[in-house]
Amino acid sequence: MLFEDVSVLLPEGLRMHYYVATEGERIAYLGAKRPEKNYGETIRGAHRLLVPAFYNCHSHTAMTLMRGYGENLKLQDWLTTRIFPFEGHLDEEAIYWGTLLGAAEMLRFGIAGTTDMYFNLDVEARAFGEAGAKANLSNGVTMFDAPEYEAMHSVQETRSAMRSLDGAYDGRIRIDFSLHAEYTSTEKIVRQLVDDMHAAPGGRVHVHVSETKREHEECKARHGGRTPARYLYDCGLFDLPATAAHCVWSEPEDLDIFREKGVTIAHCPKSNLKLASGVLDVPRAWKHGVAVGMGTDGTASNNNLNMLEEIRVFALTQRVRADDPTVITPEEAFHAASRVGALSQGRADCGEIREGFKADLALYDLDTPWCAPEHNMLNNLFWSACGTDVLLTMVDGKVVYREGVWPTIDVEKAKAEAERVKNKILSQL
Repeated sequence: MLFEDVSVLLPEGLRMHYYVATEGERIAYLGAKRPEKNYGETIRGAHRLLVPAFYNCHSHTAMTLMRGYGENLKLQDWLTTRIFPFEGHLDEEAIYWGTLLGAAEMLRFGIAGTTDMYFNLDVEARAFGEAGAKANLSNGVTMFDAPEYEAMHSVQETRSAMRSLDGAYDGRIRIDFSLHAEYTSTEKIVRQLVDDMHAAPGGRVHVHVSETKREHEECKARHGGRTPARYLYDCGLFDLPATAAHCVWSEPEDLDIFREKGVTIAHCPKSNLKLASGVLDVPRAWKHGVAVGMGTDGTASNNNLNMLEEIRVFALTQRVRADDPTVITPEEAFHAASRVGALSQGRADCGEIREGFKADLALYDLDTPWCAPEHNMLNNLFWSACGTDVLLTMVDGKVVYREGVWPTIDVEKAKAEAERVKNKILSQL
């Protein structure tokens, strides 16, 4: 496919009247002149902007089934009175349809891949794989009734998935280790998980850290003043490349740990604002040399997977927090939501528009009243455009969404089935 005479967001900045060609799963040509080679279908680009597709650093995709279900509650009440009881009735069918619906939503909003923490990894893998999306999947180890580590379903499921699913669907599916959080586990369990991690080198780990002040302070009370990050560091959890979700209440020592271990913070501004968890100080994290990617969290606490909306809220909240309208430029926000996310998944050849990189792309139509007139196309995309202005999403060179059509997903069926399984679960509560 050839994108002709489009505006393009490259690592070095915005380029106008450019040509981008894809061949197979990769970007084959970039340049200001039309290539001589025929790359097949041509998409012309007046008032269109091509950007790297987004990478969602933290999600619970099947929670689409709980969109709008637990509202106006504090996090712990939300979890214990609404989310955990509903999740207790999820079966494979429900997780499949909830995940497929979430995958459709992500592709609609220009998200190529996500780092997802949930369960029934084989079912999740099938949904993401069929949709044509990328996903790093993990089942967060959660311990409420003190079982033996080896007997835990999440442990056995992760081991099985690593053998059978890691690298599935042409490498788009990867399996990570995961600990749900410090407050839902014991030190014995964490250290046993770390032993598993060391037995399977080359993996990654996904964990919630310091999402709320209560979580952060209660951990310090339990563990002799150690923060969740320090405690998990001492347990060895960060010995593998890690994605730490939220980290809202991280202290300077925590950020030093993240820098030392190469931990990526998955910043989820809308979810954290909705649950009144707080606002991560991103410029401080950057000053400590910590990578910060963007996550949506689940739709039960967001309530959508619109990454353009997410990064706009990110920029606005950081500017207010810093009392400085110059912090968080559009370029920085798009980098956090694309390249940083791809690297956090271990996908080094993704997340930027470069020759030889995977063709994970999103094309926006900015020929709209809300993006006119045009002084700076990138500013219009960042501050004025809507997530629904995505015309086309491409993953590994394949079109997975285009102008209201999902070639890989029967969206109407996914919506209907999600409604059906949601009603089935509600009848059981």
